[in-house]
Amino acid sequence: MIDIYSRYIVGAYVHASESGELAVEMMKEIFGIHGVPQVVHADRGTSMTSKTVAALLSDLEVTKSHSRPRVSNDNPYSEAWFKTLKFAPTFPERFGSLADAKTFMASFVDGYNHDHRHSGIGLNTPADVHYGLAEAKAIERAATLDAARARFPERFSTTQAPQILSIPTTAWINKPADKPPENDRLELAA
Repeated sequence: MIDIYSRYIVGAYVHASESGELAVEMMKEIFGIHGVPQVVHADRGTSMTSKTVAALLSDLEVTKSHSRPRVSNDNPYSEAWFKTLKFAPTFPERFGSLADAKTFMASFVDGYNHDHRHSGIGLNTPADVHYGLAEAKAIERAATLDAARARFPERFSTTQAPQILSIPTTAWINKPADKPPENDRLELAA
């Protein structure tokens, strides 16, 4: 599951097979750590359309949203993350075992969340945006660039300070027409 605002992977689980029960277990754990989102958007896989997932989301008053059949563009945040995963130089052709897959995924998610700089969130890491550290990092970056410009002006082609990329104010997959803007941050994709 990914928080589409921060691009932070809030949970990635590896099992030998998928099921509604495993999806519910994952969601309960993730919601216990990160809070209950307002919306969960998912593909139309059997686990995400199962009655067990539907019942959990209904009980928690979470709006469920699903991609249209065979339309990958309906879940662009998850699709982009899968592409990053699958095209990573460290992604193996095959895993030797389920344990190897779990170890790889844990390491990849940690690196993605804490080291990967994403252009869609101002070249911040997902963790910095998710945990509210991005604004302080932008101030830090600006100070570092100012110090470098003062010390080595010949290395810069202009006298203007470079613009730090901004973070989007909202992120949506299927924005409801009547949704108040102050609640835009808590939408997850699976």
